[in-house]
Amino acid sequence: MVSTAIDGSLGTPLDLLALIHKVMQRAANAKKRILRPPEMRGANRAAVLQLLRHNEHMSRADIARQSGLSEGTVSRIMSELIADALVREDGEENSTGGRPGRRLQLEPTRVAFGAEVQNWETRVAVSTMRGHLVESRRFRTPFSAEATIEQIADAFLDCRKRLGSQRVTGMGVCARGIVNSDTGVIVLGSRAGWSNVRVRETLEARIHEPVYVENNVRAAALAEYNYGSPEVYGARCFLFVKVDEGVGTGILLDGKLYPGPRMAAGEFGQMVIAMSPGRERHDRPGCLERLASNPALCDRYAVLAGERRPATSGDTSARVRSIVQHALNGDQAARDSLREVATCLGVGISNIIWGLDADVIVVDGAITGAWPLIEPVLCDPFPEGDSVTGLSVLLRPSALGGEAALIGAATLPFTSVFATGESRHAAGASA
Repeated sequence: MVSTAIDGSLGTPLDLLALIHKVMQRAANAKKRILRPPEMRGANRAAVLQLLRHNEHMSRADIARQSGLSEGTVSRIMSELIADALVREDGEENSTGGRPGRRLQLEPTRVAFGAEVQNWETRVAVSTMRGHLVESRRFRTPFSAEATIEQIADAFLDCRKRLGSQRVTGMGVCARGIVNSDTGVIVLGSRAGWSNVRVRETLEARIHEPVYVENNVRAAALAEYNYGSPEVYGARCFLFVKVDEGVGTGILLDGKLYPGPRMAAGEFGQMVIAMSPGRERHDRPGCLERLASNPALCDRYAVLAGERRPATSGDTSARVRSIVQHALNGDQAARDSLREVATCLGVGISNIIWGLDADVIVVDGAITGAWPLIEPVLCDPFPEGDSVTGLSVLLRPSALGGEAALIGAATLPFTSVFATGESRHAAGASA
């Protein structure tokens, strides 16, 4: 038995059923892509907000031209965003003969609060919608998670009291380890006793504001992508490599953070790049984290410089900055140490590039203070632009001066605003 397929060819009934199923599936997918009026309104507002996030000032005509929206639509959206205290008018554009347009910018008084929990210290800060830190301070991280959360809550309440509840739009918190950003739980922290810590639940009960919780490297990756160098924004596959006590990677695909099904994506520090004996399942001797982290650099320099002290167990960033300065001053042991560590880091990054087809990589950490020395070493194992894959990769140091994770935490409350175009606070938020 035969039948006629849609394209006029003959096929079996099973072929026809399969083809009908495929057509129906495509129709269903197309239907999903159609935005309803409320969704279209939110998408247009989000597009305008994102333009203003990357341009300090724009006129309505500029926004219409770059967004493809009509000037009437832009004017209506602007009226809504100004009423919601997300945008403000700020002076007039230079006139070219006609009526001068009003300059628009994100509401500068709208801020959010963030906390970056590190092993040795916790930093808290207030950020604008454009990722500018307007104030920050730090305190020694208490031993217990409960005491740390309590101090973060106290700092937020003090901030809200000083700045006003209508200006402060929620809180973001980032920490090392396996962090479930959906539930706001630190599943497995990097300090003893920091397991299954219900950060969001505890803080929201205390401050009565929305709290967003994220892994520190993923938060930093978001900040670097959205508020860092303009050449980074728009990357199809963006990697943020953080080198400190370990080596972590944040992954953004088409601008969307990829956390993985178990919120553990990016743990490339566990990637073994030098086989060595041992049955360890974690921190194996040949893994990237053991070869290219801050402690690895400190240990290597101690050996080459003839020092007896090992890497310190606390914040090794200061020690790395010292080694970097020695290298820039011509210290051969420091230069050799940096070269060896950069070689391992470059091999690890190149493996990630091959695996994910990454087009932009940003490296952050104290080691980047020696960027002129380590960049050629890092790039050496990368695939070349004229290779069989045709890969062309942009590599650069962080543009946020070591503040990426803190900026990422402090701007987490704005993430949904830029994604949906909707504000949690009503009108009257400007101070």
